[in-house]
Amino acid sequence: MPVPILKQGPYLIATVQDAFTDRDARRLQTDLMAQVGRYRSHGIVLDVTALDVMDSFAARTIQTIARSTRLLGADTVVVGLQPVVALAMVQLGLTLANLRTSLDLEQGLALLDGLRTRRSGGHRDGR
Repeated sequence: MPVPILKQGPYLIATVQDAFTDRDARRLQTDLMAQVGRYRSHGIVLDVTALDVMDSFAARTIQTIARSTRLLGADTVVVGLQPVVALAMVQLGLTLANLRTSLDLEQGLALLDGLRTRRSGGHRDGR
């Protein structure tokens, strides 16, 4: 099932709503890259609240999305990681190294706003 991606001002919000298959992960990566370029987005919030499992392929794909879209000027924040999923990831040695995370969508958007403001020297209209 494709992951819906919504445009919210300068940001994209992608919400994983169901089990995240390898095919879904690859499609999300392709779709986000295209939309970051099309909309010149400054950031992405990837909401994984619905995930009750995070396998190594999904973790690597999320890291690849973050690195790839960063090259296009968009920061990525993962939100909604369930405590049991985080614990299982640590126990399995899976990490989201060098990736920003926040508790929920509101905090994720605030984090992106802060990053954008710092980069522009306090002016929100710059990159």
